[in-house]
Amino acid sequence: MNWLIHLFSHESVSHSLLVISLVVSTGLLLGRLSLFKIELGIAGVLFSGLAFGHFGITLPQEVMHFLREFGLILFVYAIGLQVGPSFVSSFFRYGIKLNVMAASIVLLGAAITVLISIFGDIPIPVAVGLFSGATTNTPSLAAAQEILTGIAGINPETLKLPGLGYAVAYPFGIVGIILSMLLTRAVFKINLATESEEFSRIQQENAKTPVWCDLTVENPNLNNLTIGQVPFFDAMGVAVTRILHNGEVNIATNDTLLTTGDAIRLVGEKESLDKLKILIGPDSSFNLKEIATNLFSGRFVVTHKDAVGQTVSNLRTMYGVTISRIHRPDVEFTPTGSVHVHYGDELNVVGSKESLASLEKVLGNSLEVLSHPQIVPIFIGITLGILLGSLPLYVPGIPSAVKLGLAGGPLIVAILLSRIGNWGTMTWHLPKSSNIILKDVGIVLFLACVGLNSGDKFVNTLINGDGFYWMACAAMITIGPLLIVAFVARFFYRVNFLSMCGLLAGSMTDPPALAFANSLNPSAAVSIAYATVYPLVMILRIISAQMIILLFL
Repeated sequence: MNWLIHLFSHESVSHSLLVISLVVSTGLLLGRLSLFKIELGIAGVLFSGLAFGHFGITLPQEVMHFLREFGLILFVYAIGLQVGPSFVSSFFRYGIKLNVMAASIVLLGAAITVLISIFGDIPIPVAVGLFSGATTNTPSLAAAQEILTGIAGINPETLKLPGLGYAVAYPFGIVGIILSMLLTRAVFKINLATESEEFSRIQQENAKTPVWCDLTVENPNLNNLTIGQVPFFDAMGVAVTRILHNGEVNIATNDTLLTTGDAIRLVGEKESLDKLKILIGPDSSFNLKEIATNLFSGRFVVTHKDAVGQTVSNLRTMYGVTISRIHRPDVEFTPTGSVHVHYGDELNVVGSKESLASLEKVLGNSLEVLSHPQIVPIFIGITLGILLGSLPLYVPGIPSAVKLGLAGGPLIVAILLSRIGNWGTMTWHLPKSSNIILKDVGIVLFLACVGLNSGDKFVNTLINGDGFYWMACAAMITIGPLLIVAFVARFFYRVNFLSMCGLLAGSMTDPPALAFANSLNPSAAVSIAYATVYPLVMILRIISAQMIILLFL
């Protein structure tokens, strides 16, 4: 047994690896324990680290600092790649109103945090930890600690305070979100079934997913014109995929001649197709897909370098096919001929067996390639993120230079790269499974080190110090903004209650609260609202935590 005691008590590489592995594994097991259907989730790693640190089982400072910062970089970089593609589009496409309300929750929480610090005599490092824990947002804690590390004159004991505040505030952070949902439901006497039906009705009215219809050409002005000569197809984002002429169904191309009496299949948004009925003619009595014996459809993924950057028009002409839809992360649309295909695009294609086979070889269509992440772009992105994070920025009103740091730099670079998508044959796309692994490994390393670093003070602060006072202040940061915005959303703007639940959970970026909201009703309203506000809120919380320290410390 002496070897085991020596392993735990003497600093070495084996000692560090053993401790960090035990903290992470026991913390994840702790996070799975459920109390009233509430779980700590990944935050269990923090409390496991606090327990190990309390009993003096910790890491050398240099090793702990490296693991914490490396974990932070991996986490925020993965977050940036995740939220980047939908950061701008979600704001405008799904409703400015929801995003403005979510941003209001973040800013109200930050304002209450500053007021509590000033009038409640709570140090800013603690207050920022309370802000992060009360809103169950770990990235803001990471950003705050990273900013604190870069400020001259900050001692090691001060660096422990945000972690302590976070740990004290976190449990009620989860409960407070759920309590806000239940209170809002009770006050406004919400009927969940009615809310779900109303949401479904509105969704159907506003649906933008491409659909198809078969129309009979009756407009004499279209007679003997080619499809390419008809301007309103591309202008309205509609693709003509098939044509029935003289009893035979064929692929429709720009050179295909239209004749009155022909039937054509159109793919596009329902609103556009309804308008085209007035310009072309009524619904056809034929289903062009069912009667076509020489045409087939397929769905192919772009994974070959030769296909990346090709236009839809080139692919149509070269292979004699019609590309009716393109699926990209968070969007599905009917492409015009000038659209360039990206790596990872999924194309809906119509053509003969031979043409589909030829196109598939060019596109690649390899799920194995798509699911295998490219490692080089990850480290190029991290390199650029570190360089951007280290760049000094001079802001009026702030005496010293501001840096985006190891939290802000990689996050912004990842968002920008995810919007670019491809750089020649190099792709910044990360398969979902790889992104989750990168993100989770990063955050557990960070949380484990925060817990180990603060563990020697946690119990004493909670029992003999201001721990319970901090907890009460954190409860105000949690529930105040949620109730204010929930009341305004329902009373003044009549926001659907299920969408509001997604808004509240998303404004705290809190998966347990999302799970609880989903348990209320199976409607997709909760998840849609959560995903809509998540990108903006994540970035705002990171920036808010940094600005509180820079402006008020």
